[in-house]
Amino acid sequence: MDAIQKTLLEEISGLHEMPAGAYNIRANGKLDSRQTTEHINIVTKTDKPGIDIIIKPGTKKESVHIPVVLTQTGLTDLVYNDFYIGEDCDVTIVAGCGIHNGGDQKSQHDGIHSFYVGKNAKLKYVEKHYGEGEGTGERILNPETIVELGEGAYMEMETVQIRGVDSTVRKTRAKLDKDATLVIHEKIMTHGKQYAKTDLQWKWTGKVPVSIWCPVRLPGMSPSRNSSRSSTEIIVVPVTRSVMALSWSMAV
Repeated sequence: MDAIQKTLLEEISGLHEMPAGAYNIRANGKLDSRQTTEHINIVTKTDKPGIDIIIKPGTKKESVHIPVVLTQTGLTDLVYNDFYIGEDCDVTIVAGCGIHNGGDQKSQHDGIHSFYVGKNAKLKYVEKHYGEGEGTGERILNPETIVELGEGAYMEMETVQIRGVDSTVRKTRAKLDKDATLVIHEKIMTHGKQYAKTDLQWKWTGKVPVSIWCPVRLPGMSPSRNSSRSSTEIIVVPVTRSVMALSWSMAV
């Protein structure tokens, strides 16, 4: 990796060097480096771009990093990453994407992440997005997160857009089984003409949720909100600068 890519990696994952555990680093649409462990395997898909991350049942206190960096202007990168978290796990997944665009063409990364969390498993998922570069080309990030929580499973999502992203449409789809809990903390920084939209839809197969904590409007925001029993959409188009901080909690 070159110096710019290393800077992006540090911004989105806090890594100054390769982590001790499992990791998969993608740079400019290609695999840069990978490491697996006894309990966490990472396999390249054969039918489409992306990877499968398989975490064995009962795995505790382990983590996997899967950052993406883009420094090639004009590149559009699409990946499908599927995570299979076994029963009774307690693990952390750190993802994110950093874009450096020094040219006049758009650079874009779309990550479609699907999580299949087993019975009574616990997962913390951290995702950070960051953009920079002196070029006029746009920096676009469109993440889509699909979550299926098994009985008694717990997942906490912490998603942050640090700065420098010209356009983002963030989609989250969740399906919760009996006694499952999903907590989402989302913080999006925008300025100037940058555009951000976040869209959450959920359904449950157990009882009706006993807890749904929806976002609160913050000073400096200009959101348009349309919500229903199982979906909520927030759009932020700032005049100068704004921070959108959302917290969701769903339990059945």
